[in-house]
Amino acid sequence: MTIEHAAVEIARKPWGRVDLRPWSSIDASADPVGELRLGRIDKRAPSPALLLKLLFTSQPLSIQVHPNDEFAHAIGLPNGKTEAWYILSAPPGARVALGLKRKLTPQALRAAIRDGSIAGHVQWRPAAPGDVIFVPGGTIHAIGANIVLAEIQQQSDTTFRLFDFGRQRELHEDSAVAASDAWPPPTQLPPRRLTDGRTVLVASSPFVLERIDLQANSHWELDTDREAWLLVIDGKGRIGRANVTVGEAIFIEADSAGIDIGPSGMSILLAYPGPDPIASLLQDCTGLTKNSTAAQAPTSSEIIEVPT
Repeated sequence: MTIEHAAVEIARKPWGRVDLRPWSSIDASADPVGELRLGRIDKRAPSPALLLKLLFTSQPLSIQVHPNDEFAHAIGLPNGKTEAWYILSAPPGARVALGLKRKLTPQALRAAIRDGSIAGHVQWRPAAPGDVIFVPGGTIHAIGANIVLAEIQQQSDTTFRLFDFGRQRELHEDSAVAASDAWPPPTQLPPRRLTDGRTVLVASSPFVLERIDLQANSHWELDTDREAWLLVIDGKGRIGRANVTVGEAIFIEADSAGIDIGPSGMSILLAYPGPDPIASLLQDCTGLTKNSTAAQAPTSSEIIEVPT
């Protein structure tokens, strides 16, 4: 049973940004930050099934692919890397790439990696705040410039690059061809409303991603039998004994926590292992006498630098 303020690990990237506000007050002026990884305070604790990140781009990321579970197992990895993005900030003209315009044979995909023409084969689409993009393992994809997004993913760092926009980093031709489903993107189901406050954005085997919109001065109880990640994307309030605001995250495992909403309301991204939404996850306790503290107070967050 665990409730804790997520630790923040800083990953500095050549495509990152120097101004992370309002999502973080970390000073990135001397070295751009590309990712904030939100994880467990206790590094000796068992690794969660899911990883939550905030990504900040000033340049496009590489065109890349992650393995699905089947390919990951074939090369000796415990799992693949399916992920989903929630766009937090994006100016007009921002874009992401998902899948290809048409099917490519393995031979054609290999040739497109070698000559760089893969950049013209990927299917770019506009990106706007509030968009949700589901990226199953094996799907070729890229994130464009000037975007801030929240990403939930399987716990994996396995990435195969197909194109790097002139940054001269290593490409992974053989692994990328073997791991890729070189097709147009899969159909994504639209978000669906569970209750007035809960909207399911993605429901998949690795994870469920929801958006929770809670009214001002309301009181709730969250009760989960598995791990869950909560990221505040608007407003402020209190989760368990922790005051939380935009950009802060709470990790809960097999526990319950009171959620007290501030005077401006609060919106949260909530992620937990799938495949199906938990119907009884969130209960409205507004107007009832309730214990808004959890059995364990969330530990203060900490910030850690990780190698680039």
